[in-house]
Amino acid sequence: MNTGSSGTEGSSGEAAVASEEAEPDEAGSERGLGSRAPAFIKRRRALHLSWQVGVFVVGLAVVAAGIVMLPLPGPGWVVIFAGMAIWATEFVWAQLVLRWTKRKVTEAAQKALDPKVRRRNITLTAIGLTIVAVLVGVYLWKFGFVMPWKIEDQ
Repeated sequence: MNTGSSGTEGSSGEAAVASEEAEPDEAGSERGLGSRAPAFIKRRRALHLSWQVGVFVVGLAVVAAGIVMLPLPGPGWVVIFAGMAIWATEFVWAQLVLRWTKRKVTEAAQKALDPKVRRRNITLTAIGLTIVAVLVGVYLWKFGFVMPWKIEDQ
């Protein structure tokens, strides 16, 4: 009788360990890799496969919409990453891509906040704005306030 109860405790203990692995710890580490499908879906192979196909199709539609938005008006990259996040709910490769992207974006943000890099960026922006201002001034001096498509040969 004790064997049965300890077996039950072992099962619940394993479930507790599995849930602890899936959740981020106090240090804020990332979630474990793998499917985020509900348990009742994971228990049935056909249902889980159907779930994965559905997630893939929805993610593909979102990524395709993002790709279309790249040359057209719209937040293309944001939509592409949203599609990747949809895929990451089921596919390990998408989770790894998102983790790599997050790491690179964090590194770029930290680098951009570096005082030397900020100073360089501010200097380059000031130089660029000065060049644009000089070009606009030369245009206004030569042609006045006339739109470029209304300039006649002189």
